[in-house]
Amino acid sequence: MQSSEERFSNPILGLLRAAANALLVPLLAVLTAMIIGGIVIALAKGDPFYAYVGLFQGAFGSPKALSETAVWATPYIFAGLAVALAFKGGLFNIGAEGQLAFGAVMAAWIGYALPGVLGIDLPAIIHIPLAVGLGALTGALWAAIPGFLKAYTGGHEVINTIMMNYIALNLTSFLLNAPMKDPNPDNVIARTPLIAESARMPIIFEGFRLHWGFLLALGVAFLIWLLLWKTTMGYEIRTVGANPDAAKYAGINVKRTIVLTMALSGLLAGLAGAIEVTGLNYRHELGFSIGYGFDAIAIALLGKTHPAGVVLAAILFAAMRNGATRMQFLTQIPVDVISVIQALILLFVAADAIIRYIYRIRAREERVVLTRGWGG
Repeated sequence: MQSSEERFSNPILGLLRAAANALLVPLLAVLTAMIIGGIVIALAKGDPFYAYVGLFQGAFGSPKALSETAVWATPYIFAGLAVALAFKGGLFNIGAEGQLAFGAVMAAWIGYALPGVLGIDLPAIIHIPLAVGLGALTGALWAAIPGFLKAYTGGHEVINTIMMNYIALNLTSFLLNAPMKDPNPDNVIARTPLIAESARMPIIFEGFRLHWGFLLALGVAFLIWLLLWKTTMGYEIRTVGANPDAAKYAGINVKRTIVLTMALSGLLAGLAGAIEVTGLNYRHELGFSIGYGFDAIAIALLGKTHPAGVVLAAILFAAMRNGATRMQFLTQIPVDVISVIQALILLFVAADAIIRYIYRIRAREERVVLTRGWGG
């Protein structure tokens, strides 16, 4: 019969144990938030049972509901990965909102204006990667600025990214109200013209809005996992995030790593905006992405900054957003209750000592297998 140590030395058992340890507190946080949310619904004269039935039906109850949940999840996955990657590098990227907006602006411009500038019709195989790639690159360059300031001047990235959000969002507003505004005389909304057909990402299933950006998001999540735990660059990012002084002593270029981490984080946020333009909206419209960048912080925390956790957290947030309308229809309660539940989830994940106390969970020391298997 295997001893306890022998059982846990098995890589598969180690992976399962590590995953269970990593997911236990977030799952209990979600459960506790749903229970308290049910109390809030009851106080609002609603029926908690029908509210959550409606929430589930609206999010997963039909092929269309599943499609819409995946559509909502796509930008959440990209933006959540952006914040999570920065966290792994010891950085707090509050600027995903602005980076996402700039990524969307660039993708929209490439989508509707570039063929006219070049004087040729671009094939989709070139036009789509150009719009998506340059949108992502714009987000990367915008995020690299606070990374550079952090690395070479000591300027705190939280303050710098918040200020750069204001710059990005107000500059975006100017662009969409003036030089990039749709010239259609019937248009009174701050938005760009529609992008060319050749810049539009195809949908996966006819009759649904689900596009290939969702599968791309899942693929990027896997690539980020590979980057962080299977490459030298990822090891350097995690080492700098854990202890910059030790990283410097080990010969890692800390300043370069900080700038690189912020740039990669911004690239992911810019990718979220570019995919929304090329895969869903086919233009950039003022205010379409408000809240994505800030929800991404909650998603990264709920997912414990692990790519797999971020994907699950993004789907949860997308399900709550998508199912809120059905929940309201069945119970006649405000959809704002969903925001209350999300806030409670974030509260319990951030202050996990509350969950550990409520459910009498003792914090144990993680074994080496956690690092080997789950990659956390």
